[in-house]
Amino acid sequence: MTAADHSIQLAKVAALASEEKLAEKVMAIDVSEQMPLTDVFVIASAPSERQVGAIVDEVEDRLRELGSKPIRREGEREGRWVLIDFGDIIVHVQHEEEREYYALERLWKDCPEIDLSTVEAPARPGAADGSDEVDEVDEVDQA
Repeated sequence: MTAADHSIQLAKVAALASEEKLAEKVMAIDVSEQMPLTDVFVIASAPSERQVGAIVDEVEDRLRELGSKPIRREGEREGRWVLIDFGDIIVHVQHEEEREYYALERLWKDCPEIDLSTVEAPARPGAADGSDEVDEVDEVDQA
């Protein structure tokens, strides 16, 4: 079993939103075979607590536009590692130091990484002519 197409598209939008706020090392991992509660982890990092907060806000705003509301948000007070649970995907936005220390990608190394550069993002609501479509980002999942 692999992650659902809908989950992968949400992951793509979350990754693009993260990169718009200058997130670093954005990647997506298909955890659907290991975790029955979610399909995809999106992991992004930033060099400051303020930037972590900006990334989190942008991800939430963009996924809300697609009708996906967060079920839970944890770690916001400290701003070092914020987890946003959307059900189908879980977004981890970490300060660089937490990213290096906890190394989620290493902990989940048995799960396949999703090549987000091959995923087409859904159009933003109200973009009938495609003018407001999400811009593609080159090599979203590259470090």
